[in-house]
Amino acid sequence: MRNFIQPGDSLAVAVPYAGGVTSGQGVLVGALFGVAAVDGAQNAVIEAQTQGVFDITKEPALAITAGARVFWDNANRRITTTAAGNFQVGIATLAALAADTTVRVWLNRVPPSGS
Repeated sequence: MRNFIQPGDSLAVAVPYAGGVTSGQGVLVGALFGVAAVDGAQNAVIEAQTQGVFDITKEPALAITAGARVFWDNANRRITTTAAGNFQVGIATLAALAADTTVRVWLNRVPPSGS
């Protein structure tokens, strides 16, 4: 197929955050969410994984159940279960205790209604 560009499981994005990102951190660029594959300073172009399952920093003291929809809190750069004001990024694949610092997330933009 002559118009195929790439699979899309990783994409080049410009780091939007002052202070940059480190490998494994979430990155939100407009409506595109991914996990940084490498460290990068603000405005540097890095590869971000847009598909897969990742352990991502979560909101402290928040317990998350397996199968819960999870959202990216871009102001604090972490996963939360609060939908209001945040960007849906996927589903928790394992439960995370309140004491845990990360939650395992399957990156998947499912419709808000679940249908």
